Amino acid sequence: MISNERPSPYGRRSFSQPPRPPIQEDTLKSEKIQIERKTFVFTLKENPRGRFLRITEDVGGRRDTIIIPSTGLEDFRKLLDEMVKASNEIPPKSAPSDMA
Repeated sequence: MISNERPSPYGRRSFSQPPRPPIQEDTLKSEKIQIERKTFVFTLKENPRGRFLRITEDVGGRRDTIIIPSTGLEDFRKLLDEMVKASNEIPPKSAPSDMA
């Protein structure tokens, strides 16, 4: 943005491409877990491009989402298993506090 420009109250508009139509997604399985003040929703979905896992974190109404293609789920699980193992093996440096 040039220094004398002001942001538009209507957001950035792009005239180069029309908006894409929504893609039909089918929910195959969904589970919710509450950990401290956070709620995580794991949803296995499928659309014409393939299957994927959507992980949504909700903290006080603020949501963040990551999407993992099904082709990466096994690698994701292996890495998560390694992190759980490390968390159990490495002693904490101090008393647990409110995590991020």
